[in-house]
Amino acid sequence: MNSNISHAHGHDEHEASKFGMWLFIFTELLLFGGLLIVYAVYRYRNPAAFQLAGEELDVMIGTVNTVILLISSMTMAMSITAIQKNDRRMALIFLGTTIFLAVVFMVNKYFEWGEKISYGFFPDTTSLHELGQGTILFFGLYFVMTGLHALHIIIGVVFIGYILFKVQKSEIHSGNYYLLENGGLYWHLVDLIWIFLFPLFYLIH
Repeated sequence: MNSNISHAHGHDEHEASKFGMWLFIFTELLLFGGLLIVYAVYRYRNPAAFQLAGEELDVMIGTVNTVILLISSMTMAMSITAIQKNDRRMALIFLGTTIFLAVVFMVNKYFEWGEKISYGFFPDTTSLHELGQGTILFFGLYFVMTGLHALHIIIGVVFIGYILFKVQKSEIHSGNYYLLENGGLYWHLVDLIWIFLFPLFYLIH
């Protein structure tokens, strides 16, 4: 009897946790959806300036970061499969790999931002003002949207690091891995957002 009650409580907790994560993802999609609409409106009003400004971004770095995030999504999914098979060692390896790839993404982003800032493309700089309103809007949106995405990456690294700790302590296992599933949902969201940002800023000229 007590076992049944405990199982039902665990199931309810699992469902509530997953519902909370989907609700969070929905609000995040609304946030970035709103920003994408703002981008679309300003691009429509400043097509030439957005085209020229977009050509200043490094497509190679953007492509490499896209591949890195796609692989990290795969390793995150593989960590869930591993824990379902009660393979704690492989789950730890895949989670560690996901964190490593996220750090590599951020290092690439750091150098890319650094280069743009050194060229004076950071908002509110004199050199950017000289290039006109359209260019200011492009790089304003670029730093805000990729900055927000980078913040989500950092939060994800902390979250996955916490999950890794829980797996290491055997507190996440084949019978209780909803936290890992939520981590996977969050990480796929981060990946999905980048899939939209990459073509908007790097490919559409």
